[in-house]
Amino acid sequence: MNHYRLGIDIGGTFTDLVLLDAQGRARFAKVLTTSDDPLRGLLEGVRLILEETAVTPEHVAHVVHGTTLITNAVIEMKGARTALLTTAGFEDVLEIGREQRYDLYDLEMRMPEPIVRRRFRLGVVERTDASGEIREPVDAASVDRAIEALTSASVEAVAVCFLHAYRNATNERQVAEILRRALPGVAVTTSHEVLPEIREYERVSTTVLNAYVQPLARRYLGRLREGLAGASASKAAVHIMTSSGDLTTTEEAERVPVRLVESGPAGGCLAAVFHSRHLRTPDLVAFDMGGTTAKACLIHRGRPFMTNEFEVARVHLGKKGSGRPLRVPAMDLIEIGAGGGSIATVDALGLLRVGPQSAGADPGPACYGRGGKDATVTDADLLLGYLAPDRFLGGSMRLDVEAARRAVSEASDALGLGVIEAAWGIHRIVNENMANAARVHILEKGKDPRRYPLFSFGGAAPAHACGVAAILGTSRVIVPRGAGVTAALGFLAAPLATDEVRTFSSRLDRVDWPRVRMLMAEMEAAAVARLSAAGIPREAITVEPAADMRYAGQGFEVTAPLPPGRFDSSRAELMTEAFLETYGERYGQAERDQPLEVVSWRVRAWGPAPRVVLEPSPRRGSVRAAQTGRRPVYFDGFRDTPVYDRARLGAGASLRGPAIVEEHESTLVVPPGAVLVIDAAGNALVTLAHPAGRRRRSV
Repeated sequence: MNHYRLGIDIGGTFTDLVLLDAQGRARFAKVLTTSDDPLRGLLEGVRLILEETAVTPEHVAHVVHGTTLITNAVIEMKGARTALLTTAGFEDVLEIGREQRYDLYDLEMRMPEPIVRRRFRLGVVERTDASGEIREPVDAASVDRAIEALTSASVEAVAVCFLHAYRNATNERQVAEILRRALPGVAVTTSHEVLPEIREYERVSTTVLNAYVQPLARRYLGRLREGLAGASASKAAVHIMTSSGDLTTTEEAERVPVRLVESGPAGGCLAAVFHSRHLRTPDLVAFDMGGTTAKACLIHRGRPFMTNEFEVARVHLGKKGSGRPLRVPAMDLIEIGAGGGSIATVDALGLLRVGPQSAGADPGPACYGRGGKDATVTDADLLLGYLAPDRFLGGSMRLDVEAARRAVSEASDALGLGVIEAAWGIHRIVNENMANAARVHILEKGKDPRRYPLFSFGGAAPAHACGVAAILGTSRVIVPRGAGVTAALGFLAAPLATDEVRTFSSRLDRVDWPRVRMLMAEMEAAAVARLSAAGIPREAITVEPAADMRYAGQGFEVTAPLPPGRFDSSRAELMTEAFLETYGERYGQAERDQPLEVVSWRVRAWGPAPRVVLEPSPRRGSVRAAQTGRRPVYFDGFRDTPVYDRARLGAGASLRGPAIVEEHESTLVVPPGAVLVIDAAGNALVTLAHPAGRRRRSV
């Protein structure tokens, strides 16, 4: 009774919850996200799932939470009034960036607006050189002038990012201490605490973004602890999902909230990894489509691709360079402006467009009956028969078919098509958008999308998964039980972890090994101390070293994992092999006879992964007994299609499409000729009729 674990994922449209007991029994809940105050919807969901399962709050031992709060604050520019203190003469790094155009041929190209206004970017007289030697100490008068300006501007957060502070943070520490004494209540973020790495623009951008969201994160996480203490259990351990798929404490999340930017999507990737092990399918594509966005992540050899740099709040979706760069560890995934709430419009050329604008949860799609007027993907799916108006969210939310028809008719009139033709166009276009983005993401990794099964989850994904798979050329689709809340389940499989990084660049054949040993020991001690403070015993902590390496003369690096052991000259050969394997895996080939450079050194430490055991799917009655009715569903025209209750389809059940399989949180559309089988764990395994690698002809 004391081993219930609760996973909570706040998305743009729905908040998903999973309650898991020690025997592997999972119970799910999904409620609308309360956009004005996400915590209100979260607590309502907690109350609902505990009531439905008759679990008393004191029996919840662990709560894991992922949120889009930080992402939304950056995208919507709703963070704190932030200032930047930097080395005098470098106040314009945020606007200068890398002086590159992300689109050479766009004459109206826009760059993201700097988060810190020019008048709040203040120079401090000081200088540290690239070797870490202090050439000029901090000028106290320039700091006093900055504090006076910050006080009169009533700033809420200050980012401190001095030149080469990654090599020597003495000046940054000194100024941060002065600021904290002079400006009590103002959040102060220093670059050496957030990102002690080379590359000025990325370091400034990451530090500023952390300062920008820190006051918001502190308020939210403080309220979260208080709310869960009342609604869940005062003794429950509360952890937050990070962008890298690790758990962290609420205190650490408050210190470095920028690491939560991809908090929600990371849970879905972890769920895909968890299921890939049980399915003995180490290679697959995690495809997550919710109400606002869709995400794709490549799982290769049982592990997701990772990155140390990505962008948020892109001015032009899909155009690299048009967003704000972040250098934090994260799952390497692609985000697509396509979800159930994506709005369909007709542009000036008379062409149908879908997304990236979304109706979100408020007002939501027209069929929600909450005031939405725009045609969305959900409205189109309802008109095509994929969704049942009286069984959405298990019947707890009724969909308005006529409202959906009115919304789609505006687009159909502009296109000169019938309402159903327009709805089919919306459905096909969003499938094409998602498949094309996923294909590029996979090809960039040097992989063939045709050989990767599509692991589909999220409230809207099962209705589109087979269509996306057909375009990608893969013939296998996997839809887990409780697909609509799978990301929240992924949270419960994550370990508590942390990482450290230090820049110390050198040719590999000229490395100062005593200095490296000192750095690695320092980073390991810091990481272990952080996990020990969270209650993990030292003997249960695993430490993994890595290095950011490149060919001499290259501009960017790859992160190569390194085997543990003493770091001395004998390690150079092992590091070379690790780099060549990583580089070859990423780019398809690697040149052995070229000199190598090490730019940064890394340490990742983690505790034991929670044991997650899912209850096997029981064998139930015949497929016929699981059928709940029939309805017209659009494929190559409307077909009279059987509808099944997924909860009644036990292990071993098999059926042939066309079919609709409904569960509380999502609806799976099985196209004509496809075969669906329920495995022992309750996963729906769909094999499409067309051979893998051959694109199915669209009608």
